[in-house]
Formats: sequence, C-alpha cells, structure tokens
Amino acid sequence: MQEKIEKALEQIRPILRRDGGDIEFVELTEDNVVKVRLQGHCAGCPGARMTLSNIVAQILAKEVPGVKGVQAVD
Repeated sequence: MQEKIEKALEQIRPILRRDGGDIEFVELTEDNVVKVRLQGHCAGCPGARMTLSNIVAQILAKEVPGVKGVQAVD
C-alpha cells in the first residue's frame, strides 16, 4: 500500500511545486490514515487544509483503495 501512496503523491507534487511547496509521506496508520508533511511554502499556508482535503485526499482515495483519510503532521 505504501508504494501506491508514494505513486499517488508523485501526481500531487507538481501542483504543490508550482507554488513553492512539496509533500512528504510520513506514515500509514493502522486505521489507514495517511500522515503527510507539507513542506516549503505549503507548510503553514492558510490554504493547506483545503489542499489536503480537496487535492491530496481525493487523489489518494481514488488511487489507493482503503485509505480512510489524510492528516498533516509537523
């Protein structure tokens, strides 16, 4: 499952890099929540929550069946 998550994050990276940011996979919890760390301009950005729910969560749900959600960590 981790390999599929990493592959899905590769689809997201170009979007984030356009705005000077990036995303790092941290872990997959036992209850299938993906923990990620937003980097660069995305870390602390006011729109980060929207990015997580509107882009990251949707792409992961589509590409990696079984993912229950996404959580940002510092």
